[in-house]
Amino acid sequence: AAAADEAFSAEFLNMARQVFEMIDKDDSGELDKAEIVTAVQSDKDVIKFLVNCGNENLQYLLVPARLEQAMNALDTDGDASISASEWEEAIEYALKAKLKNRAAQREAAAKAARKEIEEFTAEFLNAARKAFTIMDKDDSGTLSIDEIVRAVDPKTGDEAVVTFLRNCGEPNLQFLLIPKRLKKSLEALDTDKSGEL
Repeated sequence: AAAADEAFSAEFLNMARQVFEMIDKDDSGELDKAEIVTAVQSDKDVIKFLVNCGNENLQYLLVPARLEQAMNALDTDGDASISASEWEEAIEYALKAKLKNRAAQREAAAKAARKEIEEFTAEFLNAARKAFTIMDKDDSGTLSIDEIVRAVDPKTGDEAVVTFLRNCGEPNLQFLLIPKRLKKSLEALDTDKSGEL
């Protein structure tokens, strides 16, 4: 995340400098009202950057009724123009807001992923318990080889058990569905060698 934010920051600051240069038609190193008005009326790159920059005062440069207020807020030394350093100050503020938003989005995505994993795990465990319960015909709490063989029989087996085993993602359990590998799978699952699972 830090590397991605660093790359984002570098790209954002580079674009901000380019936009300043695009607006500064007379190359004075300062933006006057006329340059800003011209740029926000005709330069699509400038407009796009300002719309998405994340700084309210920079965005207000696009709104004729708020232009004067925005310029006053950005023009911290009161000389009726926006210097490169004043521009950079506004951009740094915008960048902090963007990085905070990116962090919040990452946290929300991580939280959603954790929730999805928890829900999947709970669903998987419920399906596994259900399959086990269906196979445990004598309610002993263990599965005999005979109970497993009957439950996974391609012709007479239980569809819920077969579906769970087919979709569980565990090779030793999936092998229970392949008659030729059934015995070997059962041996692998029978860790205490009791003949039951």
